[in-house]
Amino acid sequence: MAKKKNISSNDIISFYMDFVLEHNEQPKSVYAFAKHNNFEESKFYEHFATFDAIEKGVFKAFFDNTHHALEASEEYAHFEPRNKLLSFYFTFFENLTANRSYVVYALHKHKNSLKGFAALSELKASFAHYIKDLGIELIDIKQEQLNKIQDRGLTETAWLQLLLTMKFWMDDTSASFEKTDIFIEKSVNTSFDVLNVMPLKSLIDFGKFIFKEKIKMNN
Repeated sequence: MAKKKNISSNDIISFYMDFVLEHNEQPKSVYAFAKHNNFEESKFYEHFATFDAIEKGVFKAFFDNTHHALEASEEYAHFEPRNKLLSFYFTFFENLTANRSYVVYALHKHKNSLKGFAALSELKASFAHYIKDLGIELIDIKQEQLNKIQDRGLTETAWLQLLLTMKFWMDDTSASFEKTDIFIEKSVNTSFDVLNVMPLKSLIDFGKFIFKEKIKMNN
């Protein structure tokens, strides 16, 4: 049988996911994996260096598929950051649910330590960039170093929230993962309520006013 010639990164990801679910382990070698799926070994290295790189690529693909679907929606472009993030969550977890067997296989041993799991590193980088691009309003501190710390804190908090939601979803036994949907809505809305800077801005402005007036009165 002739070897398959047109092998994409998505093809290799699909082959890999099928293999580990059927055998409950990684392939023994790239050679054996390529032979099992009837393509030249060299085609593998055009896209990935190792099987661990594929595992990172799987979760990056979940993000990319989610992001592309959202960007294709005209409505999404007009959403405020809160609704954009909610849309991301619901679409992302639809992707995870469609591939739940693999996701649970890949994450089960690490579900209590997802923060340091290397397979999620590319997902984390893409998600952090996505959060930065949402335009979530933060307090303008007027100090570059503090603003950087604040931005980094936002992305790290958002990442931890996503990991927490993934863990909740893995443990969710409700029909159609309805409890996860509720968890997403409540957690994202709560996060934005906490980040609502308008009352705090008003308080800061009021404090500045009081400070200025006190100086005037003392002169």
